[in-house]
Amino acid sequence: MKVKVRIPNVLQKLTEGKIEVYATGQDIKELIDNLDKEYPGIKGRICDESGNLRRFINVFVNEQDIRFLDGDKTQLKDGDEVSIIPAIAGG
Repeated sequence: MKVKVRIPNVLQKLTEGKIEVYATGQDIKELIDNLDKEYPGIKGRICDESGNLRRFINVFVNEQDIRFLDGDKTQLKDGDEVSIIPAIAGG
């Protein structure tokens, strides 16, 4: 199954400048693993050393925050759209 992944500006240097890429995965965790195979280093920017999503990274599937779904175990299906959004802080 192919999933469209929207890449934030800060990670586009890892995706050769691409704003959107396509990847496969049964769930978010597998999707990130597969993205890292295609674009080495991206998982390290999205996940911590334990493989968990970093606190400041928000992930949405079809505009729904995965924190209110099943987290990184959120199931994906063909045609889904995933957005990776780093939290912005400042004042």
